[in-house]
Amino acid sequence: MKKCVMIMFVLCLSLHISMNVEAVSPKKLSLASKSAILVDSTTGRVLYEKNGYERMYPASLTKIATAIYALENGNLNDIVTISKNVEHTDGTKVYLVEGEQVTLKHLIQGLLINSGNDAGVAIAEHMSGSVSEFAKNLNTFLMDKVGVSATHFVNPHGLFAKNHYTTAYDIAKITNYAMKNKTFRQIFETKELSWNGKEWKTVLITHHLMLKGELEYKEVTGGKTGYVNESGQTLATTAENKNIRLTVITM
Repeated sequence: MKKCVMIMFVLCLSLHISMNVEAVSPKKLSLASKSAILVDSTTGRVLYEKNGYERMYPASLTKIATAIYALENGNLNDIVTISKNVEHTDGTKVYLVEGEQVTLKHLIQGLLINSGNDAGVAIAEHMSGSVSEFAKNLNTFLMDKVGVSATHFVNPHGLFAKNHYTTAYDIAKITNYAMKNKTFRQIFETKELSWNGKEWKTVLITHHLMLKGELEYKEVTGGKTGYVNESGQTLATTAENKNIRLTVITM
């Protein structure tokens, strides 16, 4: 049977362990997360779940959906002119300013690597004219193309809204779908990226601890963090070895 080192790294609070993926028992795990799911990324088989189908607030895991929608429906070379509305977006930013011009691809990079909420709004306005119209289009895409059944988004970034929700299972489906896109995979696994914005020049560094530094795991192939008060910590992680590809969502 298939074995993989650390396939439960998120579910076991980053503990470095080895176990048989076909022998995971909920009774053997004590999770702080209210909801979690471990999926075979290739087959879609659920290997473990705890409240994996329960409605949850995703926070910035929303950006996985926004990114793949933009990649499949936009032109990465498009030049996006930043609006005043974008500049005044709340939360984590890449500090876009009104009048600044940025390629769609660079916005997607800022969205996934630095979790830029302003980049999400810029993408939404460019793709659909407004955040509300983008949300409608995104929901249709997720239902028709990805096959989610319990997801409803009202914005591109995951800042709290009562009617902005999903499940760990749906986020796993969205992540697995997105990972089929080469450009998404490249951005999702990026550890560092130079950012030469009009007002902010820096090096973006992934927020996902298992992709960098002392906690880096070679099996991890990508990830996205999330947090708002109403959701608490959320996390999406992909990993693989020569035997298996995995997706873990905790919420």
